[in-house]
Amino acid sequence: MQSFNLNNDQKKILIQVAKETLLNIVYGRKPPEFDIDDEILNKECGAFVTLHMNGGLRGCIGNISAQIPLWKTIRKMTVEAALHDPRFPSVTPAELDEIDIEISVLSPLKKVDNLSEIEVGKHGILIKRGFNQGLLLPQVATEYNWNTTEFLENTCQKAGLDKNCYKKDDCEILIFSAIVFSEKDL
Repeated sequence: MQSFNLNNDQKKILIQVAKETLLNIVYGRKPPEFDIDDEILNKECGAFVTLHMNGGLRGCIGNISAQIPLWKTIRKMTVEAALHDPRFPSVTPAELDEIDIEISVLSPLKKVDNLSEIEVGKHGILIKRGFNQGLLLPQVATEYNWNTTEFLENTCQKAGLDKNCYKKDDCEILIFSAIVFSEKDL
């Protein structure tokens, strides 16, 4: 599985992109423009932006893969997580001081040939069957103390499928790793 690392300065830049974007859009302004010339931050790769408030989920949206630079993906996913996550109303100005931003930068996807390849805590899972698909980030299994079977079952259910769909021949299971960090980590 191909991946890359981010140093603390690069992580801080991505958090800054997310924070400034969040601030602007919550107040009804356009997402800000940035001049970022870092080679890694201009690579095209998938990422998720997760918003937490008071220890709970407040919004999470991402792209599995991207056709735009990483920093632009972070800007775009911040907008989506704050304003368009269908599970939550839009973030309001009153909530801004309580929001903690978490970013997950994804490696390319790898098809699983054997379930023993899945490492809970290291890998996220994408399950596809027919027109349905569901994805859970690596940290979700850790947060809920799931084993591999529970992780697979919950990913199937997130896809709107029977919890045992991962056992079917026509079910595709893909894994990825992620660099996960939040503003409180930096």
